[in-house]
Amino acid sequence: MTFKFRYLAAASAMALAASTGTSFADSMDDLYAAAKEEGSLTTIALPHSWCNYSGVIDGFKKKYPGITVNELNPDAGSADELEAIRANKDNKGPQAPDVIDVGLSFGPAAKDEGLIQPYKVSTWDTIPDSAKDSEGYWYGDYYGVLSFAVNKDIVDNVPQDWSDLLKPEYANSVALAGDPRASNQAILGVLAAGVAAGGEPGKASGEAGLKYFAEMNKNGNFVPVIGKTGTLAQGATPIVIEWDYNALAGRDTLNGNPPVDVVVPKSGVVAGVYVQAISAYAPHPNAAKLWMEYLYSDEGQLGWLEGYCHPIRFNDLSANGKVPQKMLDAMPPAEGYAKAIFPSLDAQAANKEVVTGGWDSVVGANVQ
Repeated sequence: MTFKFRYLAAASAMALAASTGTSFADSMDDLYAAAKEEGSLTTIALPHSWCNYSGVIDGFKKKYPGITVNELNPDAGSADELEAIRANKDNKGPQAPDVIDVGLSFGPAAKDEGLIQPYKVSTWDTIPDSAKDSEGYWYGDYYGVLSFAVNKDIVDNVPQDWSDLLKPEYANSVALAGDPRASNQAILGVLAAGVAAGGEPGKASGEAGLKYFAEMNKNGNFVPVIGKTGTLAQGATPIVIEWDYNALAGRDTLNGNPPVDVVVPKSGVVAGVYVQAISAYAPHPNAAKLWMEYLYSDEGQLGWLEGYCHPIRFNDLSANGKVPQKMLDAMPPAEGYAKAIFPSLDAQAANKEVVTGGWDSVVGANVQ
């Protein structure tokens, strides 16, 4: 996906509603009042260490007191989020999610199935066209690149590229940060490995990536455990393939115990966009809209950046001098991101079909 960021001023909420036909509260005050009357917002799959979601959620609650945030299953994958909507269509209780944060390829699928509803935030025009549904059903929130988080107490020679992970010295060491049959992060990890092996993003990357992980598994290097900061630190998964922002946040959490290197590989640098959407069956639709307004405000976007995620409005914020220098200084060197590719929706969908359908038969590792 090619991002052509546009530097346009956000339209007012009323003007935006008039031009798009999307329902919108008469004002933010009215929206807040309606959300406060609902009293609650139910999220799903938002680990506090992911993109500084702990700070983002706290910021929302501080700005909008009177709304309780009910957090479901922080470790759920994108497929799990959609299943939670399906399973709770007729349930207005606390197990029904109002909003979801899923991998890019899951957005169109959710729209096609009727699982999400349209809503355009007031900063809509500053979200790149290539990262949003034109009707407002889903829109990009942030992105990062796949990297290697490495426990340096256990791994003497830090791997620099995908091919290195197949070497004998990394026996019983490498894990994906999710189940490649359900997790967007893991599915794109297979895509990235396939691209590094010469496969074009899409069906070819899926096939090449499965072959790569089959070889890794056969060599005894692959660990069929969902890699996390805890398993990295404990040595159960000394090398974890995960988004750079998760790896960097985990490194900071461990604070040198053990020391962790975060490596953007030399090849197969794949960037992944995640998207936000509101459930078509949201029990708290106004709270869901208010949550979206917060996430796409300057404050919400900078909250993600504090967690090392590139917010989707990053270029707009930068162009207007709204990104603190200390945040820029905390990010890894820009060189590693220059090679990043943004696979198209079609490429991701084709890769996902190959990976989820062929993981068990080709790789044969039951990740859990």
